[in-house]
Amino acid sequence: MTEPSDEALLAAYAAGDMAAAAPLARRHAPRVLAVARRMLGDAAEAEDITQEALLRLWRIAPDWEPGRARVSTWLYRVAANLCTDRLRARRPTETLEGANIPAAPGGGAAAGLQEGQRRMALEDALARLPERQRLAVVLRHIEELPNPEVAATMGISVEAVESLTARGRAALGRMLAGRREALGYVDE
Repeated sequence: MTEPSDEALLAAYAAGDMAAAAPLARRHAPRVLAVARRMLGDAAEAEDITQEALLRLWRIAPDWEPGRARVSTWLYRVAANLCTDRLRARRPTETLEGANIPAAPGGGAAAGLQEGQRRMALEDALARLPERQRLAVVLRHIEELPNPEVAATMGISVEAVESLTARGRAALGRMLAGRREALGYVDE
């Protein structure tokens, strides 16, 4: 049995079926949360953004036009805009201190610590990228969305996505280059 599409669930919710919200949220909230967390570097703020994006989806459900946009693309765009607003409102001295980024399971304590250091280094480097580059890199390379979906989410062309991700990857490479050995990336 196939699950109903996002559009079908949203239409059901708009028609008064409140139970249709839960599968839609389960389907999309984890990825929206991951994007927001990478953009903001703060788990609590990312949860707020995810909740706000979903609330906005429920509010627009009666006016949703099927085929105009994918629900996932719309949610990413709303979350990205909310993250950008939060980032602009922040004081310039805020950092990722206290970000709760879990280490990958398995491999023992040393491997877990090293993975945690790698994640923190990446999160720190991502936080130093310009907002649009950060969003493009997160959506394309971390969330693994195809370029056309990243373009639709960001409201830009596919060529602009390619340019932003190329510049973002190059900047990340420069930021992390001096830390290769410390992060356990030793050339063999």
